[in-house]
Amino acid sequence: MVKEYLLSGDDFSLAGEASSNFKSLLKKLGIPTDTIRRVSIAMYEAEINTIVHGGGGICTAEILPDKVKLTFVDHGPGISDIPLAMSEGFSTASDKVRELGFGAGMGLPNIKKYTDELIIDSRTGEGTTVTLIINL
Repeated sequence: MVKEYLLSGDDFSLAGEASSNFKSLLKKLGIPTDTIRRVSIAMYEAEINTIVHGGGGICTAEILPDKVKLTFVDHGPGISDIPLAMSEGFSTASDKVRELGFGAGMGLPNIKKYTDELIIDSRTGEGTTVTLIINL
């Protein structure tokens, strides 16, 4: 099963809507609670990062027989230093974003913590693709 979510970079009030909708679907499908929690946390963090840092993008959420695969694609500025971006507390969020309660620098570390596999493909000036795998 594949679901696609458009993540608008213009309206922060919609942040979290895709992960909330996908969480409801996983519940209806009878996915174990602990797995739903891991997927929800990782997906929410990636969704926020796509909106805040990538200016919006697309999330493709796949439920496969053995895993959940989430792919986030944006056309933002890219991540120039992935190891630095993976550091807890590091953030390039603007003051405006921080005033809204985002940008604490825990997004990528939390994604790594709650996934079984995290793949980041980023090109400065072209955008970023982040793939999350959570085994069922």
